[in-house]
Amino acid sequence: MSSPLVYVGMDIAKATLDLYAPLAPRPQSRQMANNPTGHRALVRWLQKLGPVHIVCEATGGYERSVVTALQQAAIAVSVVNPRRTRDFARAQGRLAKTDRLDAQVLAEFGQRLQPAATPVPSAAQRQLAELVSRRQQLQQLRVAE
Repeated sequence: MSSPLVYVGMDIAKATLDLYAPLAPRPQSRQMANNPTGHRALVRWLQKLGPVHIVCEATGGYERSVVTALQQAAIAVSVVNPRRTRDFARAQGRLAKTDRLDAQVLAEFGQRLQPAATPVPSAAQRQLAELVSRRQQLQQLRVAE
C-alpha cells in the first residue's frame, strides 16, 4: 500500500524557507536557508517524507532557485498567487500573518484545493525570461539617465 500524498506548505523569504508538513500523528515544521545548501537539505528531507507536493507563493523572484531545485529532483511543486492564499486564510478567519503560519496555510490550501504542479519551463522559455528581464533593466537604466 502506498503512502498518501502529503501537501507541504513552504513560505519563502529572501534568506529562509519555512516549511510545514501535516504528517500524522504529529505535524513537522522546519526552517532552512534559501541558498543552494539549504535547497539540497530540503530535497533530502522531502524525499524521506514519501510522496509530497510542495505549495508556495510567487515571491517576486525569491522562489525561482528553490523551485528549480525541487523540479530537478522530480518533486511536484505549485507556485500559487499570493492573493489566493491570503483570501483562503481570511475566509477561515486567520488574520495573523507570520512565516510559520503562512506555511501552515499553504499546506492546507494544497490539501483542500489540490493545485496543479507548475510545469518545468523549457530552455527556450528560460532564455526568453532572461532576455525580458535584461530588457527591463536596460529600460530602467535609460529612464534613469
